[in-house]
Amino acid sequence: MESPSLPVTAKDWTSTSLHRVLCMQGGESDVSYVNNSDSQALAITLSKPILISSLQSIKLFTSPLIRIADLGCATGSNTFDTVDTVVETLRGLFTAVYGDGSPEFEAFFCDLPSNDFNMLFRLLSEKQKVDSSKYFAGGVAGSFYDRLFPRGTIHVAVSLSALHWLSQIPEKVLEKGSITWNKGKTWIEGTKKEVVDAYAEQSDKDLDDFLKCRKEEMVEGGVLFVLMGGRPSGSSSQFGDQDTRAKHPFTTTMDQAWQDLIDEGLIDEETRDGFNIPAYMRSPEEVAAGVDRIGGFKIEKMEYMKIVEYSDEKHEEWKKDPVSYGRARTNLVQAAIRPMVEVYLGLDLCDELFKRYENRVSTTREFLHITCFFGVVAFSAIRI
Repeated sequence: MESPSLPVTAKDWTSTSLHRVLCMQGGESDVSYVNNSDSQALAITLSKPILISSLQSIKLFTSPLIRIADLGCATGSNTFDTVDTVVETLRGLFTAVYGDGSPEFEAFFCDLPSNDFNMLFRLLSEKQKVDSSKYFAGGVAGSFYDRLFPRGTIHVAVSLSALHWLSQIPEKVLEKGSITWNKGKTWIEGTKKEVVDAYAEQSDKDLDDFLKCRKEEMVEGGVLFVLMGGRPSGSSSQFGDQDTRAKHPFTTTMDQAWQDLIDEGLIDEETRDGFNIPAYMRSPEEVAAGVDRIGGFKIEKMEYMKIVEYSDEKHEEWKKDPVSYGRARTNLVQAAIRPMVEVYLGLDLCDELFKRYENRVSTTREFLHITCFFGVVAFSAIRI
């Protein structure tokens, strides 16, 4: 049995095409990132003291213009809330010292060209009509694994829930028959050590590239703040607990949904094996090692945090309505990976995959009685 003609081949799904489609789901639909980023918002809120603490110890620059870069901005209120925090904190510090002579602020919202910048700037325009603490804003389309700004021009760089996305899928994991081939799975949780090692190698390279670029772009004394998906110290798993491994939208249930398409003759195994989710959850030790390798930054604070999936109230509500729970979980995973899946499988098969996923989640009642956590690593560093 042969799969129907697909829009993207497995070979293209590495460095040649991924950067064109790796984005959060745009728009304002039920599956959009705008409407499915509550857990990211909670992570930002919990990590905000780390950011504010670093900003309060910042060198007060004499530049009449302070430039802020949000790297991997996606779209929605999360990115605006963090930039607002930076502007308000720095404005307060400058005003306390210089009074009316405080500088102006410029914020650059940066993401891949596939990002929904139209939605981003429409929401920003609506926000700034009623926001008294305005700043000048611009968009920069490009990968944060490359240089985005001239040397020594950025005073504060933030990256929120983005750096766990890799620049490409390691080509090794697509080499059919090799020891690193990720056969039968679409992500790395629970797979062979050799596959995880291939992802870790790509993760180290990407982190190095990210830090090298920021090292060039940032002024001395500037603040780098990063919040990314992460795993606890000493864990060989991408997650810290078994419940999260069972429920995380990238793991078992997603693999089962792909297998459903195979069993129903809609795709073949080769098609499934050609798709891998380009994400890697780093440990604090891996982050610290990357900073040491590249130099130019001094880590002020780093912390691993567990972010609860949903509130107790939501869990109680969904216990009475598993169908709504399945739909909510499916919307969450579509917000993160639907653009990639749709390009890879095409619209019709993409819809079929997420229907299978929703059915699996809705009928797995034990999911409603366990709590899932999203691990994050947050760190702030000073450019030295």
